Amino acid sequence: MAREADWNDAPGLLDGAKSLTLGPDDCDLAYWITSVAQGTLRDRGESGHHVDATVPRFLTEPGPLREALILEFGFRSLSEEIATRLLGHYVPIAPGIPELEFYATQLIDEARHARVFRNHLVELGMPADSLLKDIEALSGDYRRDVLQPVEDFTLDMVRDKQDFMGGVAVFAIVIEGVLAPAAELSERKWTPLSPATGEISRGTGIDEIRHLTVASTILRDHLARSPESRDHILEIIRAGVKLWDEVPDREYVIHREELFQQGMAEQADLIGDYELWPGVRMLDTTPEQRYDMAERWTDEMAEVRMAYMGLPAEALTGGSSA
Repeated sequence: MAREADWNDAPGLLDGAKSLTLGPDDCDLAYWITSVAQGTLRDRGESGHHVDATVPRFLTEPGPLREALILEFGFRSLSEEIATRLLGHYVPIAPGIPELEFYATQLIDEARHARVFRNHLVELGMPADSLLKDIEALSGDYRRDVLQPVEDFTLDMVRDKQDFMGGVAVFAIVIEGVLAPAAELSERKWTPLSPATGEISRGTGIDEIRHLTVASTILRDHLARSPESRDHILEIIRAGVKLWDEVPDREYVIHREELFQQGMAEQADLIGDYELWPGVRMLDTTPEQRYDMAERWTDEMAEVRMAYMGLPAEALTGGSSA
């Protein structure tokens, strides 16, 4: 099994996205079947976590921590569903078989992510029969205010303009480049509280390493072959980052982080001296600090990937932590 897909040996999302080099030829359909479906997901294919990784009782009972997790995974399930639908437009315009196979597997990855986030809400006690309607109800404003503008921007690129490389730039630098650090924060936050929740985030993070690194290689190689397209790609990246800066994600993130803060205090004995990042105990962090750290991770990761592609970091004017 490839190390970056191994459950125990794969690096964290941020480290992997900043340090690994993978291309579409490395991560084809055979790779996905052997290293992902039969590797990363072994014993975790149905729920995203091992049967021995359980949900603690306090997350199945009313309280701020449960409410924070429902909001977080509800929003993430919707984001991944939209990503799945968007990726359906990438496959038919892929320039070659390696790119076609890779984006076909990423489509499956995102559909799986949406599924495990949704189903985890059932594990928390939400009714399965009305789950989709309940997610729609709790995330309707978030979809309208935060996700819809990004969805429209991407559809214009890949569905209307049939711009595959532009679409790769949108997904790698703008969409997943912004959301990946928030996913890293999620894994770190929930690991000491809920084994099942932590494992779900771990598994999706392993996938995101692959998505980010392969897309960066596709763009790097394209720019090497077609340097005249550099200004076009930079224009798309600038427009996408500007869009993320304008969507009101902060109010949604801070609200659920305030709920997390209340619930975290209630579980202080369980969390103990666990560090959210080196030298900083999670119990000592605030909602604003966690949001700001995810933004910092966004900038750091984007700068590394931009340098890898031979593009200036100055094209990045900010980030988000949705």
